[in-house]
Amino acid sequence: MEKHDSAYLAFENFEGTLRQYMAQMQLYDAAIKEIKTKLEILDNEFSIKYDHNPIHNIKSRLKSPKSIMEKLIRRDLPLTLESLKDGMNDIAGIRVICNYLDDIYHIADLLTGQDDVKLLLRRDYIKYPKESGYRSLHLVIEVPVFLAERVENVKCEVQIRTIAMDFWATLEHQLKYKGTSEVSKELLERLKICAEAITEVDVEMQEIHKDILKERTDRE
Repeated sequence: MEKHDSAYLAFENFEGTLRQYMAQMQLYDAAIKEIKTKLEILDNEFSIKYDHNPIHNIKSRLKSPKSIMEKLIRRDLPLTLESLKDGMNDIAGIRVICNYLDDIYHIADLLTGQDDVKLLLRRDYIKYPKESGYRSLHLVIEVPVFLAERVENVKCEVQIRTIAMDFWATLEHQLKYKGTSEVSKELLERLKICAEAITEVDVEMQEIHKDILKERTDRE
């Protein structure tokens, strides 16, 4: 009887923890939807006012339980909901793919300038690229999620980059993490050279875009 009681108690504890985890994931999912809506509204407004869509694409994801657990272990944090909420910024993630470099900063400033968006962290890997050549603007923001009986402030990581930056980052990730476990220094250097070449293309495309707009304005 004691064995059955112990097993039932363990199941109740597990079930309670699982429900709490699922409720927390629902909050992160709601935060993603909230931020995506904000971004879509900004993109639509740009399209109407300036005849230009700064956002090419929006992608989102929730970290898997396995990825969450592995990250908590790497950081030597306990496997608890408190660690999950307080110790991780990227459980909810949004990637915003922009057409041009200027679009990245316009979208970032407009998003973080909204009254209900709190900027917690900003890392500019475009002006200050990682050693690998990786470029992107990272924001950790907090938005309110309105529930039936309360409001929860939820964190989300937003990565904003150009189409070219996303192309490089996606392939670099596949090569380094889905290919061999080790990549030679020569290949890493070649990847970095590719990143620099892509940056030059981004800058040139930005200038071409500005010149086209100028020519159009001059003709009008």
